[in-house]
Amino acid sequence: MAIRTLFFSALLMLIAPMYSVAADEVNVYSARQESLIKPLLDRFTEQTGAKVNLVTGKGDALLTRLKSEGMNSPADVILTVDAGRLYRAQEANVLQAVESDDLNRLIPSHLRSADNQWYGLSVRARVMVFAKDRVEANQLSTYEALTESQWKGKICVRSSSNIYNQSLVAGMIASQGMLKTEAWLKGFVANFARPPAGGDRDQIKAVASGQCDVAVVNSYYLGGMLLSDDQAQQTAANQVALFWPNQKDRGTHINISGAGITQSAKNIELAQQLIAFLASDESQEWYAERNNEFPVREPVKVSAVLESWGPFVADKLNVSELGRNNAAAIMAMDRAGWK
Repeated sequence: MAIRTLFFSALLMLIAPMYSVAADEVNVYSARQESLIKPLLDRFTEQTGAKVNLVTGKGDALLTRLKSEGMNSPADVILTVDAGRLYRAQEANVLQAVESDDLNRLIPSHLRSADNQWYGLSVRARVMVFAKDRVEANQLSTYEALTESQWKGKICVRSSSNIYNQSLVAGMIASQGMLKTEAWLKGFVANFARPPAGGDRDQIKAVASGQCDVAVVNSYYLGGMLLSDDQAQQTAANQVALFWPNQKDRGTHINISGAGITQSAKNIELAQQLIAFLASDESQEWYAERNNEFPVREPVKVSAVLESWGPFVADKLNVSELGRNNAAAIMAMDRAGWK
């Protein structure tokens, strides 16, 4: 027994350094590409002297990793895209509630969880783009109107497995109810120009090439193409125009990128400081300039590209609903034949 006790004591002494926590370090799991977040993290280090250790990966993979690591996870903060994924993290009990007057002041209530387990850091709008040479802006109005016969065989959109589309449908379920949403889905799918394929940039290219006249995409993809060094992407982007749907009723569907503090966090105070920094005016302006995403509040300066699209009315639905209705949205999309 004494030998066994000594063995485990020695083992604990060996592994303890692996889990030691530096007071001036914070560990971040990020679903954002390194180039889209590291400059901000470096700026945080410059301002605070705190080191940020960054691990990047796919959103769903990082959540799986957090769940498997449990309380042994080194992560203090998870950064990911789409409220649906943040809600999944909340449901998986890998996040903890944060009491922060600063965060509650900086981030509007509809862009964070009701119990403060996660916070939106940038706004992403799911819009329509249309062919300038074949469609007039006054022909467009709402997502619902894309079921009309004039759009038969003229709509492009990516797969139903994409969480941006799932969240769009989840938001519609929350605001319109299941019966109306299912009716819309059937008419929408019936107007597809082709089986869904590719990402949002591919939908924009398909409109430019004449495969379809209208596509539903996240606006920052169009911004990225307009600013791209790739001439083909620029050319395609300049052949389409952006349209803000539902401006006379609930507003354009929006989503977020966001962050939460993990259950396993060792440096909670520093993690909280980091999220507040990412919600600051300086960081919000950087998101707009570098990522073509919208700030979580006004008035924060936006990039020239975002400015050129003009103001828009955004849906004020609490983005938690996008996660809460995700499973129902997926099933409804399957029933409608959205592949």
